[in-house]
Amino acid sequence: MSLHNTALAPLFEKKDIFGRQINLEDYKDKKLLLGFFRHAGCPFCNLRVHALTKVHEKLKAKGLEMIFFFESKESVLLRSSFHQEVSPIPLISDPEKEIYGKYGLEENSSKSTKSIITNFVQQAIKAKLKGIPVHMMRDGESINTIPAEFLIDKGFRLKKLHYSKSLTDRLDLDLIEQFADDSSIFDDKDQNAA
Repeated sequence: MSLHNTALAPLFEKKDIFGRQINLEDYKDKKLLLGFFRHAGCPFCNLRVHALTKVHEKLKAKGLEMIFFFESKESVLLRSSFHQEVSPIPLISDPEKEIYGKYGLEENSSKSTKSIITNFVQQAIKAKLKGIPVHMMRDGESINTIPAEFLIDKGFRLKKLHYSKSLTDRLDLDLIEQFADDSSIFDDKDQNAA
Protein backbone atom coordinates (compact mmCIF):
# COMPACT_ATOMS: atom_id res chain seq x y z
CA MET A 1 0.00 0.00 0.00
CA SER A 2 1.52 3.30 -1.14
CA LEU A 3 2.03 6.24 1.17
CA HIS A 4 0.23 9.51 0.50
CA ASN A 5 1.65 13.00 0.27
CA THR A 6 -0.30 14.03 3.38
CA ALA A 7 1.44 11.42 5.53
CA LEU A 8 4.49 11.74 7.71
CA ALA A 9 7.47 9.58 6.82
CA PRO A 10 7.35 6.30 8.77
CA LEU A 11 10.05 6.27 11.41
CA PHE A 12 12.74 3.59 11.48
CA GLU A 13 15.96 2.76 13.27
CA LYS A 14 18.44 0.39 11.61
CA LYS A 15 22.18 -0.14 11.43
CA ASP A 16 23.73 0.63 8.09
CA ILE A 17 26.31 -1.66 6.49
CA PHE A 18 29.07 0.49 8.00
CA GLY A 19 27.86 -0.27 11.54
CA ARG A 20 26.30 3.14 12.20
CA GLN A 21 22.92 3.33 13.96
CA ILE A 22 20.59 5.27 11.64
CA ASN A 23 17.53 6.66 13.39
CA LEU A 24 15.18 8.71 11.22
CA GLU A 25 14.34 10.81 14.29
CA ASP A 26 17.89 12.21 14.10
CA TYR A 27 16.90 13.79 10.76
CA LYS A 28 13.89 15.69 12.14
CA ASP A 29 15.43 19.09 11.38
CA LYS A 30 16.83 18.12 7.98
CA LYS A 31 15.62 17.65 4.42
CA LEU A 32 16.14 14.13 3.18
CA LEU A 33 16.15 11.95 0.08
CA LEU A 34 15.29 8.31 0.84
CA GLY A 35 16.19 5.97 -2.01
CA PHE A 36 14.92 2.38 -2.14
CA PHE A 37 16.78 0.16 -4.58
CA ARG A 38 16.70 -3.43 -5.76
CA HIS A 39 19.60 -5.85 -5.39
CA ALA A 40 23.34 -5.11 -5.25
CA GLY A 41 23.95 -6.23 -8.84
CA CYS A 42 21.11 -4.28 -10.46
CA PRO A 43 22.59 -1.95 -13.11
CA PHE A 44 19.50 0.29 -13.05
CA CYS A 45 19.91 0.92 -9.33
CA ASN A 46 23.68 1.08 -9.25
CA LEU A 47 23.72 3.70 -12.01
CA ARG A 48 21.26 5.74 -9.95
CA VAL A 49 23.35 5.37 -6.79
CA HIS A 50 26.40 6.45 -8.81
CA ALA A 51 24.57 9.58 -10.06
CA LEU A 52 23.34 10.48 -6.57
CA THR A 53 26.72 10.00 -4.91
CA LYS A 54 28.26 12.37 -7.47
CA VAL A 55 25.91 15.19 -6.35
CA HIS A 56 25.86 14.23 -2.66
CA GLU A 57 28.32 16.88 -1.42
CA LYS A 58 26.64 19.65 -3.43
CA LEU A 59 23.20 18.72 -2.07
CA LYS A 60 24.48 18.24 1.47
CA ALA A 61 25.88 21.78 1.34
CA LYS A 62 22.32 22.91 0.56
CA GLY A 63 21.00 21.00 3.59
CA LEU A 64 19.80 17.77 1.95
CA GLU A 65 20.84 14.42 3.44
CA MET A 66 20.47 11.01 1.76
CA ILE A 67 19.79 7.48 3.01
CA PHE A 68 19.83 4.47 0.66
CA PHE A 69 18.20 1.06 1.10
CA PHE A 70 19.02 -2.16 -0.75
CA GLU A 71 17.15 -5.45 -0.47
CA SER A 72 20.48 -7.31 -0.53
CA LYS A 73 21.99 -8.86 2.57
CA GLU A 74 24.70 -6.85 4.30
CA SER A 75 27.31 -9.49 3.44
CA VAL A 76 26.52 -9.11 -0.30
CA LEU A 77 26.79 -5.31 -0.14
CA LEU A 78 30.04 -5.47 1.83
CA ARG A 79 31.64 -7.69 -0.83
CA SER A 80 31.23 -4.81 -3.28
CA SER A 81 33.80 -2.01 -3.22
CA PHE A 82 31.28 0.12 -5.17
CA HIS A 83 28.73 -0.11 -2.35
CA GLN A 84 31.36 0.39 0.35
CA GLU A 85 32.31 3.67 -1.36
CA VAL A 86 28.75 5.01 -0.94
CA SER A 87 29.77 6.12 2.58
CA PRO A 88 29.31 8.72 4.07
CA ILE A 89 25.74 8.22 2.78
CA PRO A 90 24.07 5.61 5.00
CA LEU A 91 23.43 2.38 3.09
CA ILE A 92 20.98 0.07 4.82
CA SER A 93 20.49 -3.61 4.04
CA ASP A 94 16.83 -4.64 4.36
CA PRO A 95 16.51 -8.19 3.00
CA GLU A 96 13.32 -8.79 5.01
CA LYS A 97 11.95 -5.61 3.37
CA GLU A 98 10.65 -4.33 6.69
CA ILE A 99 11.23 -0.67 5.80
CA TYR A 100 10.30 -1.30 2.15
CA GLY A 101 6.90 -2.39 3.45
CA LYS A 102 6.51 0.67 5.68
CA TYR A 103 7.09 2.89 2.65
CA GLY A 104 4.74 0.95 0.38
CA LEU A 105 7.22 -0.39 -2.17
CA GLU A 106 5.72 -2.78 -4.67
CA GLU A 107 6.66 -6.04 -6.27
CA ASN A 108 5.57 -6.00 -9.91
CA SER A 109 6.73 -8.68 -12.34
CA SER A 110 5.29 -6.98 -15.45
CA LYS A 111 7.04 -3.62 -14.79
CA SER A 112 10.28 -5.40 -13.99
CA THR A 113 10.14 -7.74 -16.99
CA LYS A 114 9.29 -4.93 -19.42
CA SER A 115 12.21 -2.82 -18.14
CA ILE A 116 14.63 -5.73 -18.33
CA ILE A 117 13.57 -6.65 -21.88
CA THR A 118 13.70 -3.06 -23.18
CA ASN A 119 16.63 -1.56 -21.24
CA PHE A 120 18.80 -4.14 -19.47
CA VAL A 121 21.51 -4.51 -22.12
CA GLN A 122 21.98 -0.73 -22.51
CA GLN A 123 22.02 -0.20 -18.72
CA ALA A 124 24.43 -3.10 -18.14
CA ILE A 125 26.86 -1.78 -20.78
CA LYS A 126 26.64 1.73 -19.36
CA ALA A 127 27.32 0.37 -15.86
CA LYS A 128 30.26 -1.77 -16.97
CA LEU A 129 31.84 1.19 -18.79
CA LYS A 130 31.69 3.18 -15.53
CA GLY A 131 33.05 0.27 -13.45
CA ILE A 132 29.70 -0.19 -11.72
CA PRO A 133 28.81 -3.75 -10.64
CA VAL A 134 26.30 -5.86 -12.54
CA HIS A 135 25.53 -9.40 -11.41
CA MET A 136 22.67 -11.79 -10.98
CA MET A 137 20.53 -11.84 -7.89
CA ARG A 138 21.82 -13.63 -4.78
CA ASP A 139 20.49 -14.93 -1.49
CA GLY A 140 16.75 -14.33 -1.86
CA GLU A 141 16.81 -11.02 -3.72
CA SER A 142 13.75 -10.37 -5.88
CA ILE A 143 13.59 -9.62 -9.58
CA ASN A 144 10.22 -7.93 -9.05
CA THR A 145 11.10 -5.13 -6.61
CA ILE A 146 10.28 -1.71 -8.05
CA PRO A 147 12.40 1.22 -6.77
CA ALA A 148 11.05 4.35 -5.11
CA GLU A 149 12.40 7.69 -3.95
CA PHE A 150 11.01 10.06 -1.35
CA LEU A 151 11.78 13.71 -0.61
CA ILE A 152 11.14 14.41 3.05
CA ASP A 153 11.03 17.88 4.58
CA LYS A 154 11.88 18.90 8.11
CA GLY A 155 9.50 17.37 10.62
CA PHE A 156 9.25 14.16 8.54
CA ARG A 157 6.74 15.72 6.11
CA LEU A 158 6.57 13.74 2.88
CA LYS A 159 6.88 16.29 0.09
CA LYS A 160 7.43 14.12 -2.97
CA LEU A 161 6.66 10.42 -3.36
CA HIS A 162 8.03 8.77 -6.47
CA TYR A 163 7.04 5.14 -6.96
CA SER A 164 8.88 4.18 -10.14
CA LYS A 165 6.82 3.13 -13.16
CA SER A 166 9.84 1.29 -14.60
CA LEU A 167 13.39 0.47 -13.51
CA THR A 168 14.71 3.62 -15.23
CA ASP A 169 12.02 5.96 -13.85
CA ARG A 170 13.56 8.13 -11.09
CA LEU A 171 13.18 11.63 -9.70
CA ASP A 172 14.86 14.24 -11.86
CA LEU A 173 18.14 15.41 -10.31
CA ASP A 174 17.21 19.05 -11.00
CA LEU A 175 13.98 18.56 -9.04
CA ILE A 176 15.94 17.13 -6.11
CA GLU A 177 18.24 20.15 -6.20
CA GLN A 178 15.24 22.51 -6.31
CA PHE A 179 13.86 20.76 -3.22
CA ALA A 180 17.23 21.17 -1.49
CA ASP A 181 17.06 24.91 -2.28
CA ASP A 182 13.40 25.38 -1.36
CA SER A 183 11.23 22.59 0.02
CA SER A 184 8.07 24.65 -0.53
CA ILE A 185 8.23 23.95 -4.30
CA PHE A 186 5.79 21.09 -3.78
CA ASP A 187 3.26 23.05 -1.73
CA ASP A 188 -0.16 23.15 -3.40
CA LYS A 189 0.97 20.73 -6.13
CA ASP A 190 0.18 17.12 -6.88
CA GLN A 191 3.12 15.60 -5.03
CA ASN A 192 2.46 12.10 -6.30
CA ALA A 193 2.98 13.10 -9.91
CA ALA A 194 6.35 12.26 -11.41
